[in-house]
Amino acid sequence: MAGLEEAIGELERDREFLAQVTRWQRIPAREGTFEPFPQSLDPRLAGILSRRGITRLYSHQAECFRSVAQGNNTVVVTPTASGKTLCYNLPVLQALLREPEARALYLFPTKALAQDQQSELNETVLAGEVGIHIATYDGDTPGSVRVAARDGGRIIISNPDMLHAGILPNHPKWIKFMSSLRFVVIDEIHMYRGVFGSHMTNLIRRLKRIVRFYGSNPCFICCSATIGNPLELAKRVLEEDAVLVDRNGAPSGEKHVVFYNPPLVDRVQGIRRGVVLESRKLAARLLTRGVKTIVFSRSRVRTELIASYINESLASVFTDNHRIRVESYRGGYLPNERRAIEQGLRSGAIQGVVSTNALELGIDIGGLDASVLAGFPGSISSSWQQAGRAGRRSAVSLAILIASSSPLDQYMVTHPDYFFSRSPESAWVDPDNPYILADHLKCAAFELPVKEGERLGGPVDGVLALLEESGVVRRTEGAFYWSERSYPAEQVSLRSASSENVVIIDETKGRNAVIGEMDRPSAKELLFDGAVYLHRGAQFMVKKLDLENRRCMVEESEVNYYTDAIVKTDIKVLQKDGEVERLGIRVLSGDVLVRSQVAKFKKLKFHTHENVGYGEIALPEEQMHTRSVVLELGEDTPGGAAFALLPAPAREEVVADIGTLVKNVAPLFLLCSSSDIGVSERLRDPLLGVPALYVYDRYPGGTGLSEGFLDRIEPIMGAVRDLVSACACEDGCPSCIGPAARDSGPVEGRKKTVLGFLAAWLGAARDG
Repeated sequence: MAGLEEAIGELERDREFLAQVTRWQRIPAREGTFEPFPQSLDPRLAGILSRRGITRLYSHQAECFRSVAQGNNTVVVTPTASGKTLCYNLPVLQALLREPEARALYLFPTKALAQDQQSELNETVLAGEVGIHIATYDGDTPGSVRVAARDGGRIIISNPDMLHAGILPNHPKWIKFMSSLRFVVIDEIHMYRGVFGSHMTNLIRRLKRIVRFYGSNPCFICCSATIGNPLELAKRVLEEDAVLVDRNGAPSGEKHVVFYNPPLVDRVQGIRRGVVLESRKLAARLLTRGVKTIVFSRSRVRTELIASYINESLASVFTDNHRIRVESYRGGYLPNERRAIEQGLRSGAIQGVVSTNALELGIDIGGLDASVLAGFPGSISSSWQQAGRAGRRSAVSLAILIASSSPLDQYMVTHPDYFFSRSPESAWVDPDNPYILADHLKCAAFELPVKEGERLGGPVDGVLALLEESGVVRRTEGAFYWSERSYPAEQVSLRSASSENVVIIDETKGRNAVIGEMDRPSAKELLFDGAVYLHRGAQFMVKKLDLENRRCMVEESEVNYYTDAIVKTDIKVLQKDGEVERLGIRVLSGDVLVRSQVAKFKKLKFHTHENVGYGEIALPEEQMHTRSVVLELGEDTPGGAAFALLPAPAREEVVADIGTLVKNVAPLFLLCSSSDIGVSERLRDPLLGVPALYVYDRYPGGTGLSEGFLDRIEPIMGAVRDLVSACACEDGCPSCIGPAARDSGPVEGRKKTVLGFLAAWLGAARDG
């Protein structure tokens, strides 16, 4: 730890570094709150804990034990590394030791986390001293092991995807397990929000339906990172009452949280040094001082770039790269690659890792000292999760948030009080989304006939009647039966709009080896013909993307650039549901058709990231029927009247700039990624005849994000105004109103014009 304390001291004395720091927050260490073992705790468990050096429980662990013992569904909300694993392991093991037939199902959002938790149970909690068979059941489990797990497993560790596609459709093989199911543990429940959460709620509906059929009524134990509404979220996912345990009793070490805004390289245009190069610089500085470091990046490409740049900066044949090994970690890697990296971090063979949010969750990756956030993760909740991955052993830790030039990042870094004083965001789900509900009703009908009048959350006869019209179910003697020969769960992805994955095959020198995979929409943007695919420091050139056969052929290459796709979008209103007056404008809500096409790509030079050329892409367009709200700027409203007073040449630029700001700021209030919502602006909408701004869900059928935008339009637009007014640039920049000038050419006084319009609009709305 001396290395970290010395590194912190160096940063505190570095005037160049401090000049870019907008907040250095020191969070003091805190003492733990403890309770003795519960009197009812099985002596065998007490003995195992004592041999591990645990002679008492944190207060929240004891409170959770009591709550579960009373038969309550329980949700535990405490920070990273506060011992949540013991919160569910103790009451579950206690019950399983006393009831020889009892079973438990553990659900983790990722396979990596499930593997990690089995290791925790096997190696530390059970220590081979109690005869409880624990098994992991996921897509990587061999067929021979699956039978033993299904028949003899007392605790089955799995993930929602395997429960959805592997366990529930085959429930007759699980009769012994389902009929004795006493507990369902849902870890990291804060991950189940938006689209994924809506799927998860329907999945839990199906699970409860099956276990009721076999005579069980399990107790649910949920664990969550700190969010604004953990109890409400748990109740919505479970559709049952639950008890909240949120008084953290775990001790924690001192934490330094630093907000760093990269220096301006062009003050007039407001252009700052890039987050990729700044994170490379700071991470390398920490690593060379012996500080084990994790860097969190916002995209797969950035993850690969930062890891590659760090390794290049450390390269030295004389010092064996300073004996420092840095790896990248992201979705799409093969399971054996992921586990090797995780093991290397635990053993100390790997000193640094650059990851997407894949390592944000509680996977055991050993004792990390520092966390570098290369860009704001999109929510305060995720920021604390990522910062909490360092200092997991009650020691001093450091977290540095490096702001990118995006408006959202700049808002957070220039408003640190907002970050440190605001409660984490709330999460919500919309399980009755018609598209998602219909998909799960198909799966439910395949699993067991759905009786007329039966409820899955609510009445579903209407949706089933539509499915009957389409021929996938048939009604016989008061129940709906699955009538297709297909297997519905295989066609439904819980995590994205598409269930199709593209396999990436390396054909270099005839290898023909699978090196990764990617979902179809992402593949169209990252794996088009001629794209440069980056994988663990290696470059590959895409030779052929075969969407029909879901495969992509690549070969190793050595070029000095990487690629970035340009996506064009068109939008059309299909149906109006309603129109309301809000914030001095009319806001329409309804169904829209969104057409998107990956048309071109840019070639960006490594390190400098300058554009060195373009290329054409020939891929079919994607069509999506979704939900949207439309902000209408008609002259008969205060907001529209303020817009009409703008000079005619400035109007197109202003509506585009407002769209950029909304897309970057709204996710902060909606607890979603900026990729979850779309924003499209029209200077004169062909249907409405007025300037309009569309805010839509980027998921078929919508998930309530556009409606959530309408509910929060006042604080969102207030934050938009604050972001522009607080930016240090002279006339607009990538950190506030977005890239300079569009096809209409530069408009003088852009920033002043946008601020003037926002002031007039919001002022008129307030006065009205």
